[in-house]
Amino acid sequence: MSIATHTILAQLEGHGATWLKTPVGSLSSRVSSGFSASSRAPTPIALGLSAGARSSRTAFAQTATATNSRKMSTVNTHESLSIVSTPQAPAAIGPYSQGIKAGDLLFCSGCIPLDPASMQVVEGGVEAQAEQAFKNLKAVVEAGGAELGKVVKTTVFLKSMDDFAAVNGVYAKFFGNHKPARSAVEVARLPKDVLVEVEAIVSLK
Repeated sequence: MSIATHTILAQLEGHGATWLKTPVGSLSSRVSSGFSASSRAPTPIALGLSAGARSSRTAFAQTATATNSRKMSTVNTHESLSIVSTPQAPAAIGPYSQGIKAGDLLFCSGCIPLDPASMQVVEGGVEAQAEQAFKNLKAVVEAGGAELGKVVKTTVFLKSMDDFAAVNGVYAKFFGNHKPARSAVEVARLPKDVLVEVEAIVSLK
């Protein structure tokens, strides 16, 4: 091996090169990991990261970018739908509308016994709560251009099925001779820890 070759190898070893233990004569065959033999100059690599780690880091970055993109995306109400909103019923306490018109139907969100002015649960037992819940539902139905006599289907959610009879009495008071299709469901818990919630689907024809 020539003196010049020894000098070049010593310089490269100073850069932390690891040499292939192959008895070949040309410098180009002695390629260190992370260096280009053709240019005889160090080529930067991702020091301290294995290929697997670099791959994981790239995948994480791509996932984070996709997540941020989803967070920034917006969905607008389709032009075929119409939002119903009225101050006569409690303002929405989440990302929903009091009601949505879709074609000849009005879909009313679940109404709980909140006073529209104070946004507090009304005092009293289950009958007082049912009374307020149905008042709120009636306000949304009328704001949507309909009336309780056009309600097609209701769903009543109860904290306890033991309250069914009491709520049923209030229900009959509001609907009179009109008897929409109905479901009554006992649930473990309701928003604001109320005892009753009611939602409805209404015909706009």
